[in-house]
Amino acid sequence: MKKNSGLWPLLFKYIATLGFIGYLPYAPGSFGSAAGFLVILFLKPEDSGLLITSLFVFALGWYASHKAEKSLGKDSGHIVIDELCGYFISVLFVPKSTGYLLAAFLLFRLFDILKPPPVRNVERAVSGGAGVMLDDVMAGIYANICLQGWRYLV
Repeated sequence: MKKNSGLWPLLFKYIATLGFIGYLPYAPGSFGSAAGFLVILFLKPEDSGLLITSLFVFALGWYASHKAEKSLGKDSGHIVIDELCGYFISVLFVPKSTGYLLAAFLLFRLFDILKPPPVRNVERAVSGGAGVMLDDVMAGIYANICLQGWRYLV
């Protein structure tokens, strides 16, 4: 079976959009982040497992997004696996309490929407699935830095 026909493009699109989440009519990116919030809230993974999961989701998202862009368009709003990965990164090595998880959600969405430098530069400079994923990874890092600062300064 050729990779560009049949089941493969549908599978990559399904992964990149997290199933139906990417097709929600309002704020699919926020719902993609909310999926991450719920996973962390209920599973409360250890940070080592979350780091491995984040790396796996990044690699999978990079490939699936690259393939899905062929039918959905460049950095389509339907692609939300990047929000899932970015949220996972935002909660690495911070307490998994509801307060921290909610703060991570809000900070991650803020940085993902505002795209402060160099997040926007990365989004513009890197194409394909890597570009789709990297700007959200950077937004997750920004959110995580804020949470680390809060954790150690307060």
